[in-house]
Amino acid sequence: MSKDLKFETRAIHVGQERDAATGATIVPVYQTATFTQDAIGKNRGYEYSRNDNPTRHALEDALASLEGGRFCFAYASGMAAIAGVAGILKSGDHVVVADDLYGGTYRLFSKQLPNLGIQFTYVDATRPEEIDKAVTPDTQMIWIESPTNPLLRLVDISACAEIASRHGAHLVVDNTFATPYLQNPLALGAHISVHSTTKYIGGHSDVIGGAVVVDDDDLRDRLLLVRNATGGVPGPWDAWLTLRGLKTLAVRMRQHEINAAQVAEFLLTRNEISQVYYPGLPDHPGHEIAKQQMRGFGGMVAIAMEGGAAAAERLCEATKIFCLGESLGGAESLIGYPWSMSHGAFPPEEKRRKGITEATVRLSVGIEDADDLCDDLRQALDRSARAG
Repeated sequence: MSKDLKFETRAIHVGQERDAATGATIVPVYQTATFTQDAIGKNRGYEYSRNDNPTRHALEDALASLEGGRFCFAYASGMAAIAGVAGILKSGDHVVVADDLYGGTYRLFSKQLPNLGIQFTYVDATRPEEIDKAVTPDTQMIWIESPTNPLLRLVDISACAEIASRHGAHLVVDNTFATPYLQNPLALGAHISVHSTTKYIGGHSDVIGGAVVVDDDDLRDRLLLVRNATGGVPGPWDAWLTLRGLKTLAVRMRQHEINAAQVAEFLLTRNEISQVYYPGLPDHPGHEIAKQQMRGFGGMVAIAMEGGAAAAERLCEATKIFCLGESLGGAESLIGYPWSMSHGAFPPEEKRRKGITEATVRLSVGIEDADDLCDDLRQALDRSARAG
């Protein structure tokens, strides 16, 4: 299908042609582990669903198109996707990592992979010169998020790509917060784009998944080998649910952003809040970079409560529309406490060094009515203030 088609059209049609056997308009759920072969060595494109499955193949084709790459690999979770990329590393390799990153990624990088002889150096990636200084002859990867989780810092992807290419390393970008609708790391020079499709791509908080997109034949071969060897693939039903969510990604992201901007502006008016983190605010330190490399500012907002841990905990427990829970990117709004939830894997001193404190609260702003969301936060802040 033509690459000239717009994002919204490709999200609905790429990889999703009518079923050849029945004419079904929607990709079927090929709920099968194996495929009957016509003869030894003769099949119809599929052998075993760990290797490939038509439902998963449709999802991968669509995501590759939207992310601007030729190859996509779907995984059973976002962490499986991250582990799949890390799986192409070997003992003795070195990785430079943005120190503001998801707690699950940090857990893998700090607790598991060093046991295999892989070394990591953490730097402030908002200063690309710090990445450059940390590179060694053994550096094989530079790993960043942008916007970062949870404080929504912006990292200059093009600058990081230049550094990676100059040193013969691969730049990996976790693009979960931005999604392919708002940002395409490969077009900015990155080599690998990673997603937790559980979040905005699936979009309905009902399926776990991950994806990796590349545009390089060698990376494609290495990732395929690791995934086939380790088997961290999604089942066909999970792939189908993710593909269904992908169809509406564009319209959802537009509403997420509209709502997040209104929520951020409202939160700026509250004395109980000492800091509002949202890339769409003109005084956000990464606002200009966001305008350069993104097509919008997304649906995530973080705040710091003036009253510290007690005020943050009271707020998290006082909202009615914002559900207190892990994850993000669903149609419904979520409120989270990074200190003990999404970033609980970090030691306390590391969290504080990154700017994550007991007063930090993360909001995944959903697609409900924005006035209702602001009213919910207003009543929660009022209740929290009275209780304090």
